Amino acid sequence: MAKRKKPKVKNQQFKKQQQSQVDLSQADSIQCGKCDNYLFIQSFVIKKVSSIMSPTGKEAIVPIQVYSCGNCGEVPSMFLKGTGIEEKPKKDNLFRPDLG
Repeated sequence: MAKRKKPKVKNQQFKKQQQSQVDLSQADSIQCGKCDNYLFIQSFVIKKVSSIMSPTGKEAIVPIQVYSCGNCGEVPSMFLKGTGIEEKPKKDNLFRPDLG
């Protein structure tokens, strides 16, 4: 007995119509806060999940995709949310030069 194929044409046309209605020239561009560059590259934060925390019971390495500035390498804080990495402090307020 032959399998019946589902028609996908209507669903695909609907998705194309939805996508074409967005005018990206009107959207805000994200700019690097450090050097004002507009170009970003894919980067990854790598997490090591212990076997205790893992749903499979096995240790796992999990990549989390973020975007870093293609010029200076800065990762905007908006891309670090949810990664467990906090933005580095700009200045160490507890630093004492006399203690070296």
